Parts: sequence; C-alpha cells; structure tokens
Amino acid sequence: MSGPQTEPVAVAQDAAPAVTASDGAEPSRRRGSLGPVGLVLAGCISVQFGAALAVSLMPRAGAVGVVTLRLVVAAVVMLVVCRPKLRGHSRADWGTVLAFGIAMGGMNLLFYQAAARIPLGIAVTFEVLGPLALSVFASRRLVNVVWAGLALCGVFLLGGAGDGLGSLDLAGVGFALAAGACWATYIVFSARTGRRFPQVDGLALAMGVAAVLCLPLGIVTAGPKLLDPVTVGLGAAVAIMSSVLPYTLELLALRRLPASTFAVMMSLEPAVAALSGFLVLSQALSWAQALAIALVIAASMGAVRTQVGRRNDVVLRD
Repeated sequence: MSGPQTEPVAVAQDAAPAVTASDGAEPSRRRGSLGPVGLVLAGCISVQFGAALAVSLMPRAGAVGVVTLRLVVAAVVMLVVCRPKLRGHSRADWGTVLAFGIAMGGMNLLFYQAAARIPLGIAVTFEVLGPLALSVFASRRLVNVVWAGLALCGVFLLGGAGDGLGSLDLAGVGFALAAGACWATYIVFSARTGRRFPQVDGLALAMGVAAVLCLPLGIVTAGPKLLDPVTVGLGAAVAIMSSVLPYTLELLALRRLPASTFAVMMSLEPAVAALSGFLVLSQALSWAQALAIALVIAASMGAVRTQVGRRNDVVLRD
C-alpha cells in the first residue's frame, strides 16, 4: 500500500457487530451510504495519486528521502492536531505503539523502494498479498482455498504470462512482498493500539515513531536535498495526499458506513494504483498484468467477506 491507513483485514475483524447491531437501523444506513462511499473512494484516490506524486519526486530526493518527508510532515500535522496524551500509559501500551510505528515505517520504506523499481499498480498488488494472507489464515475456512487460489493465479500471471515477472525488477518485487509482510504486521498492531489508546492518539504517536526512525536514514541518503524548498513542498503534498487527508476521510466515512463495506472497498486499491500510475506516470499494463490485478482484487474481496461472515456466525450463535 502506498501508505498507512485503516486496513481491510483489521476492519473486517470488527465488522460483524457494526453490521448486526440493529435490524431497524440497517435500511437507513444503506440509504445514507452514498456519501461515505464517496469519502472512501476519495481517500483511496488521494492515497494512490499521492503515491504517484511520490514516485515522480524520487529523482529529486530518492525513495528514502521521499518517505522521510512524508512521514515527518504527516507526523507533525497529526501530533499537532490530535495532541495525544503522553501520561497515563503503561509500558505495554508504549511497547505496542512502538511496534506499530516500526511496522508503519518499514511498510513505507519498503513500498517506496518497490515503487521506484516496478509499476505502481503491480507494486500495490504484490503488497496486498500480505493482508490477504493474514485474512485467509485468520478465517480458517475451507472457502479461503478459493481466494488463495485466485491470488496465486494472479501471481502466476504476473510471473509467467505476457510481459510478466521477466520484465519486472526482482528487487522491486521483493520489496513489495516485504512491504506486504509489514502491512500484515501493521494491521495486527493497529488493532492493538486502537484498543489501548483513545481516538487516533495511538496512530499519531506511532506516526511520530515512524518519522523518528526514518529521519536519520533520510538525512544520510538525501542530505541537503531534504531542505530544497520545492522538494519540501512536494513532500508535504505527498504527506497530505497519502496520510492526513485519507485518515480524515476514512474516519468520517466509518461513522456512517458499515465496516464490512469499507473493507471491501479498500480491496480496490490495486486498481486505483494502476490507474494513478497510468495517468500520472504513464505506466501502462499488459492484459495479463491487468487480469492478474483483477484476480488479486477478487481474492481480497472474497477473503474479507468470508472473514465478516465468520464473525456474523459467531454473533448469531451468541
């Protein structure tokens, strides 16, 4: 993913209570869902077009420099706006937010290294395999063999059909897969942080941790380039588009949109990434690559819905 945000698997795990809370409220919730759906789509578009802008900025500051600018600016904005409380938290609380921040920083660093080497849509497709695998393993249902099979078919197409993996930078593919592993870790600690910290305090603190961890790397690799006014301005735009704006839109949407619907919509990110890569970076995809992305999206949606169905079964039995 091009940036940290509320993730499909993490949301799906809490989706059942939201969907089954009240039978009477469901029709009105559905009627009012167009606005929240638009907010989620706007957030996805903002994230991926922000990632495309970041790729275009890499020749000026490098992948690590761009990540550093994004995280530092986003952390400053989030910390100033949220003003999280620093007192009253246990050692376990701080350990959780530290792990969350490390996962966030690693996810961003690895993804931007991938985006610098392979097309944006393909990078997000490989990255989304991380949370997809987490969703499949968490559900433990036989139907997930179907979703895993679809995802593997997509990977096979990227690796062996048309202009597949042979035309891709293998290091870029490796970085994207590693970013997916960090994304899965991010999901786990995002949920834990949300239980330990009120509102978005934990997210703001974790982003501060990620920024502090990345800043030395950015200074070493980019140096004075990070102080160039044009680079700083573009980096700030990436931070707003890929972090601050999507978080705000998603929080507003989740107040009125069933979490399961939100989770399914988030599965569309590889397609949005491919579109932004085509429009901003002129990264055209072959038919095989487009089909592979579609298969991974279908697998992600199916896995999320299966996870939601599993939670609904538990609620009904209770």
